[in-house]
Amino acid sequence: MHINGIGFDRVTLLSVLSSLCSGSNFDLGLGYCFLIHCLLIKTGFGLGTEVATALVNAYSNLEADADDCYKLFYEMSGTRDVVSWTAIIRAYAERNPQEALFLFRQLLQQGIAPDPHTFSTVLKACAGLLSHKHSLSIHSQVIKSGFEDDTVLSNALIHAYSRCGSLAFSEQVFNSMSCCDLVSWNSILKAYALHGQAETALWVFSQMDVQPDASTFVALLSACSHAGLVDEGARLFDSMFEVYGTAPQLSHFACMVDMLGRDGRITEAEKVIRSMPMEPDSVVWSALLGACRKHNETRLAQLAAEKLRELEPDNSLGYVLMSNIYCLGGSFKEAGHVRKEMKGFRVRKEPGLSFVDIGNWVHEFASGGRFHPQKEAIYAKLEGLLGRLKEMGYVPETNMAMYDIEEENKEEQLYYHSEKLALVFALMNSANDGGVIRIMKNIRICVDCHNFMKLTSSLIRREVIVRDLNRFHCFQDGLCSCNDYW
Repeated sequence: MHINGIGFDRVTLLSVLSSLCSGSNFDLGLGYCFLIHCLLIKTGFGLGTEVATALVNAYSNLEADADDCYKLFYEMSGTRDVVSWTAIIRAYAERNPQEALFLFRQLLQQGIAPDPHTFSTVLKACAGLLSHKHSLSIHSQVIKSGFEDDTVLSNALIHAYSRCGSLAFSEQVFNSMSCCDLVSWNSILKAYALHGQAETALWVFSQMDVQPDASTFVALLSACSHAGLVDEGARLFDSMFEVYGTAPQLSHFACMVDMLGRDGRITEAEKVIRSMPMEPDSVVWSALLGACRKHNETRLAQLAAEKLRELEPDNSLGYVLMSNIYCLGGSFKEAGHVRKEMKGFRVRKEPGLSFVDIGNWVHEFASGGRFHPQKEAIYAKLEGLLGRLKEMGYVPETNMAMYDIEEENKEEQLYYHSEKLALVFALMNSANDGGVIRIMKNIRICVDCHNFMKLTSSLIRREVIVRDLNRFHCFQDGLCSCNDYW
């Protein structure tokens, strides 16, 4: 059109930019977005509110840098309305939740009334934060704005509360809804799965008055997997097509592999993979590899790790879990070879990070905590806590230490894991609080830290909630909500 000399107007641009948001090839879409942006600048076409907002939405959906989106938002020539504010909040919602909430506060300060889309977007940001206090604040504003009966917003609230560790609030929102759609049912089922409440999830599923879809069964199979309900999960999987007409997809097979593998039925998990009507993806092989690590199955672990490296050569998971399996069996030489191979291919392990919310600040901890300004005080407090826990029977799980070193040095490696440091820091800064301590971790919690958290919850008589990569662990009175099955 442009090559043929035909001009374009605002409607043309909005249509083209909208089409870019629906594509699956992000790199190609981003390239076209750049071209259109350059064309606008070259032709002197003004970045009015509608066009600039469409550009922000396109860049955001195509996963461009959020700060670049903000620059475009800042430079728009027209008046920033609720649609443009919602667009820039969406750009930050999942990548930088704190910034998204800051922008939402700016919107309110400008005297602009949020609409349901704005609230839905900012609730996505709340879902990425530790504390439910932000979700509570947004929830109260939803009610004040008269949107409490909006089904989409209620669904967003269920998701946000569950991701913040407040399952009770998710249930409260769901039970108060006058009309539940499929997303509502799936949201509450996912909440129960995330919190290990499989039996409740199955009961709620039996009450569903809408036709389930593929997402429904992913939530249910995940819940069964985390709770060890293998027979129930297998029956659900078989009923998907036979009863409900939903053909199993990759995600459902991954759940089955994970479910069987966690229960030690690794040979059956392998059979599921071999019977799949489609090629297994990295999630399927990761599930099998995780099961092999849990049950120290070296042969199948080698196969799964090799497949995982083929599919995702830059993913460190295959190397790390394989190294863990060798260390668990005392094969430190083989573990060293895996680490050396990983280094040779320049594959970097994702660092273990933990986050704890104290006051209005989120504090980040890496393993070792060497760069934290209160390092010495944290170490001293941790040493005292460890002494008291050992009197209660705490024994460090040194069999997963990465190197063939002295037992004392292995224990030191375990002592300074990021979630332990985050917990101690929370105790130092909320000693008289008595409230729940919430910690978020970007990878799976290890066995030693799990034992540490259980005993600590009993010692300090406080609830400790840890959200790791897969699920929530609620520690209270020396027990965990996962029943040591995770």
